[in-house]
Amino acid sequence: MLLNIQRVSSASVEVDGEIKGSIGLGLLTLVCVMPNDNEQTCKKVAEKISKIRVFTDSTGKMNKSLIDVSGSILMISQFTLAANTKRGNRPDFKKARHPDEAKDIFDYLVKTIKDKAIPVKTGVFGADMKLKTVNLGPVTIPLEYD
Repeated sequence: MLLNIQRVSSASVEVDGEIKGSIGLGLLTLVCVMPNDNEQTCKKVAEKISKIRVFTDSTGKMNKSLIDVSGSILMISQFTLAANTKRGNRPDFKKARHPDEAKDIFDYLVKTIKDKAIPVKTGVFGADMKLKTVNLGPVTIPLEYD
């Protein structure tokens, strides 16, 4: 699984002119499901996202987790994280899992994070989405799991 997490003070996702999800303080999390991802991968990712210390404490040090700050997640499926740009000028996305299978894994990841009592909002899997975000920092961290 390939992820890109961004610390935000707010973020929202719009589909066909309608806001589908929005959060205040938290993480905008872009997710690309890869061919070998399964429920175990989702559990590892959920554990990391819930505990990664990217929020600042009273001294300004990144020492607090999403749980510590009572933050939320806006989770967006993004197969383009698997872009192969080594040849030519048009990326290919052959490394990403087929959408029919990826949706089930993505949905399981969302459920796994919600089971940790973390509020999660999503867009619409496979839709053309517009994201609005106010990055906090900015802090952007790539994560990769297999």
